[in-house]
Amino acid sequence: MGPALDRHVALIGFMGAGKTRLGREVADRLDRPFHDLDATIEQVAGKTVPELFESHGEPGFREVELREATRLLDARPSVISLGGGAVTTKGVRKLLGSRAVAVLVEIDVDTAWSRVRASDRPLARDETAFRELFERRAPVYRDTADAVARDADDVVLAAAGIHVGIGALERLGSLVPGEGATTLVTDATVAGIHGATTQLAVGSRLVSVQELPAGEEAKTLAVCERLWRTLELGRDGTIVALGGGATTDTAGFVAATYLRGLPWVAVPTTLVGQVDAGIGGKTGVNLPDAKNQVGAFHWPVRTVIDPGLLATLPAGERENGAAEVLKTGLLAGDALWELPEAEQVRRAAAYKAAVCLRDPEERGPRAELNLGHTFAHALEAASDYRLPHGRAVALGLLAALRLSGLPTDVVEERLRPRPVRVDRDRAWSALLRDKKARGGVPRLVLLERPGAPRIGVELPAPDIRAVLDALIER
Repeated sequence: MGPALDRHVALIGFMGAGKTRLGREVADRLDRPFHDLDATIEQVAGKTVPELFESHGEPGFREVELREATRLLDARPSVISLGGGAVTTKGVRKLLGSRAVAVLVEIDVDTAWSRVRASDRPLARDETAFRELFERRAPVYRDTADAVARDADDVVLAAAGIHVGIGALERLGSLVPGEGATTLVTDATVAGIHGATTQLAVGSRLVSVQELPAGEEAKTLAVCERLWRTLELGRDGTIVALGGGATTDTAGFVAATYLRGLPWVAVPTTLVGQVDAGIGGKTGVNLPDAKNQVGAFHWPVRTVIDPGLLATLPAGERENGAAEVLKTGLLAGDALWELPEAEQVRRAAAYKAAVCLRDPEERGPRAELNLGHTFAHALEAASDYRLPHGRAVALGLLAALRLSGLPTDVVEERLRPRPVRVDRDRAWSALLRDKKARGGVPRLVLLERPGAPRIGVELPAPDIRAVLDALIER
């Protein structure tokens, strides 16, 4: 199962699971049409589902259901909530397999019965029969589902091809799609900590391990060329990128360009990678004076996020990720930074995944994810990329909030940004070369308020320069 870029998101599960409610929420977050299959059938037939069961019997109703499911799944990608029995029809299962990411919304039988026993559902009139039906359908749901969800965040993650879970690294072999050979791309430090577990999990499919330099030193065309020359994969091969954002950026770009595009799996091991860099298909490397200037949009076929790996992170890497979590919380209007770490990861990853699915190639709303990054990237470039990313983002968020006219307390208290020592003119020149600039005019991401980002904001150059200068030591 890859991301649902050009496929539907279909919610399946037993009656009473809340598929319609979740479906509406997910459709809103993904900016897609929403369809409730039962409601569609009733509208087309001019009869309620109970009336159709009465007049057609269940076999006749399933024929109508298949016809309308086919019509919906033939249309442009949407979010669809299916009735509890829809997947018992072979034709529906076949359609879902080719045209949708099927997400099982789980519910226990006691809760399901308490929710529907007073309804007019034709298959919820006898508790014993209801419970027997639940048991019969459970394996069909499991076999049909690409993922399981308990809330809208889980559905969004599934739609983006993202698996989040403690211990996921040990199950990596079952999470890497396909059957062809794989190459593991990582750096020496990560290989020393997680390499043996990863190789054991991938098993016999692994044909080679390629090590990259640590950090931003990996993100050069010279490193890419070495990988291009040494890869031993055919078109059915898969690159597995294990490491921080620099590793996934570089390995993803190599995957995008080798043999005109190979599938790849991102396995981010840092907090910044798990909540930001490893999500959404943006890959790339740096030029000497511009970050991420050469790259491609190439979505991983799967992103595997194991928050348990964060236990080995040094303090500096946690600070890098903390800045991205805070950025995401400001964009969402939700204090994600106050949640337990594993939940921070899940919620922040889901927020970014939804934005990226709405705008896979950053032609519009996805630009909001650059909140603070116009300034951060300029400072990083002016430091020859010696400035830690988290420290740069903290300063960039401070600048964005100041230009937004909003309080900066949360950034100052949580991230404690300190001015950096870089050349002011060089930083300004790097900011003017930002990819979002138009005609040499910077275009910023600001906030109307937390939860309400504004993209493409143009301000007088002296105002922007003054805020940038305030981030730099005098």
